[in-house]
Amino acid sequence: MNISIITVGKLKEKYLKQGIDEYLKRLGPYAKMEIIELADEKAPENLSEQDMKIVKDKEGERILAKISDDTHVIALAIQGKMKSSEQLAADLDRLATYGKSKVAFVIGGSLGLSDAVMKRANDTLSFSKMTFPHQLMRLILVEQVYRAFRINRGEPYHK
Repeated sequence: MNISIITVGKLKEKYLKQGIDEYLKRLGPYAKMEIIELADEKAPENLSEQDMKIVKDKEGERILAKISDDTHVIALAIQGKMKSSEQLAADLDRLATYGKSKVAFVIGGSLGLSDAVMKRANDTLSFSKMTFPHQLMRLILVEQVYRAFRINRGEPYHK
């Protein structure tokens, strides 16, 4: 399975990079995973609704340019579906079983994802009703994908 995380913004925090690198290494025997970082759109703090839409649309165009037609897209969004680790594992197993070998998780920038990206998504996922920094979500997501593969293989993993 080829899994990509398409994300807006650069990761600068060394401790998050180290955590992500550790889980990417652990995932090696299970799947090929890559993280695609896209530039975020520079914007002032106080944006109108229209300006926010413009920013999200520009970021969305960059995201969509990285997604092929045969990719199953899962958008991370607060309004997405909440799932247990076991449900995510079952979803990934089902995708692999039915020939969806390319999966992309999409993490938007600080304003979220554009309507076009949400329309392209085959599924949505929410980790919580709380808002998390998109940089931290990368680490949480990589860990959960690793956990999903361990669950699917019946291998032990701390709960």
